[in-house]
Amino acid sequence: MSRSRCTTSTATPGASTRASAFRPRSTASCWRREMRLIGVNRSPYTRRVAITLAGYGVAYEQRCVSGFGNRDEVRGHNPLGRIPALVLDDGETLIDSGAIVDHLDERYGGERPTIPRAGAERRAVLRVAAMMMGACDKGLQAAYHRNHTPVDKRHQPWVDDCTAQMAHALAAVDAMVDPAAPYLLLGRLTQADITAFVAERLARFGLNVDTAAQMPKLYALARKLGEEAAFRSTEP
Repeated sequence: MSRSRCTTSTATPGASTRASAFRPRSTASCWRREMRLIGVNRSPYTRRVAITLAGYGVAYEQRCVSGFGNRDEVRGHNPLGRIPALVLDDGETLIDSGAIVDHLDERYGGERPTIPRAGAERRAVLRVAAMMMGACDKGLQAAYHRNHTPVDKRHQPWVDDCTAQMAHALAAVDAMVDPAAPYLLLGRLTQADITAFVAERLARFGLNVDTAAQMPKLYALARKLGEEAAFRSTEP
């Protein structure tokens, strides 16, 4: 699987071939303009979308901008100034990783969407995804406060509380991991795996959490997922 084209100016769309982690990509879209992902893969939310696109074998180009250094440009796609946004091949723009993934599942998921359509399986995947996206929220709040608040104005108890909330969520998912199973739920790749992967990465690399020691099964799962093409090709 080739890495998405990451540009600092709008790239001319071209042909792209990707091995799908979920199901073969329909060739019907090959004659249409490629989608454009707005955001950097250092963001767990953007990478969640990038992994899903890659797994579905969807050709896309990527505009690598952040909400910090490129706020005005990002606001052109999302008034909140937040990433990711996904410009569809017909020009419509979607915002928020959950809404984007929902669209990708609807369009490309067939009988094996990354979030099941209904029932207990859907609820189970959504529960993990909600915990892991909430963990990312808390981790990024702690990191932002640590990195951008003047030392004399930092409130360490609040940072500690955010970090603890993230750690408890990761520990809850760690307890769900079966080391003998290839994936977290359903025996196949779902948003439970994708969101757990990006949350563990944020904890390990963004907040220096020793996930290998504190959440060893989740750490091992993330390492294993990281070898899959959809994950490798979206490495920041």
